[in-house]
Amino acid sequence: MYRTNTCGELRISDVGKKVTLAGWVQRTRKMGGMTFVDLRDRYGITQLVFNEAADKELCEQANKLGREYCIQAKGLVQERQSKNDKMETGDIEIIVDELNILSPSLTPPFTIEDNTDGGDELRMKYRYLDLRRSVVRRNLELRHRMTILIRNFLDNQKFIEVETPVLIGSTPEGARDFVVPSRMNPGQFYALPQSPQTLKQLLMVAGFDRYFQIAKCFRDEDLRADRQPEFTQVDCEMSFVDQDDVINLFEEMCRMLFKEIRGVDLPKPLQQMTWHEAMRRFGSDKPDLRFGMEFVELMDEFKGKGEFSVFNEANYIGGICVPGCADYSRKQLNELTDFVKRPQVGAQGLVYIKYNADGTIKSSVDKFYSQEVLQGVLNKMEAKPGDLALILSGSNANKTRVQLCSLRLLMGDRLGLRDKNVFKCLWIIDFPLFEWSDEEQRLMATHHPFTMPNPDDIPLLDAHPEQVRAKAYDFVCNGIEVGGGSLRIHDTKLQEKMFEVLGFTPERAEAQFGFLMNAFKYGAPPHAGLAFGLDRFVSILAGLDSIRDCIAFPKNNSGRDVMLDAPSALEPKQLEELKIKIDKE
Repeated sequence: MYRTNTCGELRISDVGKKVTLAGWVQRTRKMGGMTFVDLRDRYGITQLVFNEAADKELCEQANKLGREYCIQAKGLVQERQSKNDKMETGDIEIIVDELNILSPSLTPPFTIEDNTDGGDELRMKYRYLDLRRSVVRRNLELRHRMTILIRNFLDNQKFIEVETPVLIGSTPEGARDFVVPSRMNPGQFYALPQSPQTLKQLLMVAGFDRYFQIAKCFRDEDLRADRQPEFTQVDCEMSFVDQDDVINLFEEMCRMLFKEIRGVDLPKPLQQMTWHEAMRRFGSDKPDLRFGMEFVELMDEFKGKGEFSVFNEANYIGGICVPGCADYSRKQLNELTDFVKRPQVGAQGLVYIKYNADGTIKSSVDKFYSQEVLQGVLNKMEAKPGDLALILSGSNANKTRVQLCSLRLLMGDRLGLRDKNVFKCLWIIDFPLFEWSDEEQRLMATHHPFTMPNPDDIPLLDAHPEQVRAKAYDFVCNGIEVGGGSLRIHDTKLQEKMFEVLGFTPERAEAQFGFLMNAFKYGAPPHAGLAFGLDRFVSILAGLDSIRDCIAFPKNNSGRDVMLDAPSALEPKQLEELKIKIDKE
């Protein structure tokens, strides 16, 4: 055998044992006639000792070892004279009497340490080396543990895991599909699933009652820290349930995960907040509740009270009160103004009111408003001396609230209020069923076309579809949407009505979703589902800034795998077989 023990296993109780270890050379140190080698594997690090006086040839062999050599060492476990309390194996060392080089190594392009000198792109190119770092490996170990806990929980709740196809038909109603040409059906394409949505609904029609899957999903979207072109969902569906049934069960699953992984007890039950309330108070359908700075609407305080046309013509004026920041300099305030005017935020400008520690008031709109008006604004915002009021306005209330949300999160970061070791979770409910798309110039499904309208709002589908609420729910933690789902439409007539409101012709609805509509004619049960983003969930519990760090082989921000150099061009013969011509123009 290559090893009798791992490099993280031996303790003081093992002194005197003859052992064989195998792993990678972390570092070597020569001190006088002694050579020390730190040997690393997935489980830890053990110090090897080579004594020139005992075996000169063996010691010379050890002196030639380079970083990341893969070796096997045999020897005797001995108590260390100078113990290392920073290592779990720091009480012992191995006096080596046999060394075998299993595989030499080139000098790695970056140090295999927790605090490495390698940049993101370099580490992604050599990801197999990056994964040797304990700080990265721990993220994947956490991911593994979470999936085991989830599977066991759902199994105990009588869920059955079912794999669904990866090659399906294209349904471009949501995000862009990744498409796959079919050689056996020239000119036709499969799509990679954005989610197993229709397939899990068919499983409910099939009577499977409770389904789940740790499912790979694919969306051709622009990337960011919490988004990859391929990602993993904990995908679930249940029959004969209402909204409360789904929320209660999966809230219990989340409670279990937070307790097992982080030792955190979530409140029971978790807070529920309507979409409208979340937008009004925080400008986001995934509000971060770890800190305050809730929005204060200021239309009554400003409109018509001065000669500032920007406010007088606005349909929404709102602000946040930032504690202890009245001493912000002109430069700092200009930086905040530049931030809100960035294209990603899109505000026209920023108004501030400083409530100085001595009780005086200084504002960027001093010349338009009296001190009494400004004091009234500060009173409305419940500001205290030393606080700073930051105010935005606009013609579209929700659009301005979203801009104000970006500013609120920025100030939360600046003041250190978004602690990764604090977890604030809630459910967002009563989403709008539809949202307006400027790009498409029509109503789109907020979640997907199979979401159940609130029964009370079904009469509004014809005249006022924009007012219809969805029986949908999102699980939000620390300002991140971790999971979401809805009750599904199981009535063929109501589903046809939904397609009609979305602008589908009967022919298009039949072409894309005829298989589902037909299935509903055979006794479809009431059903509902929910999917958690596994990558996001792991990243939150691991305290990561990006989901890339909990994915074994992630893509970069351009959607490229720099290790495999993918995507890449196809050989002309492959294109010919697929009946595809490339026109880069």
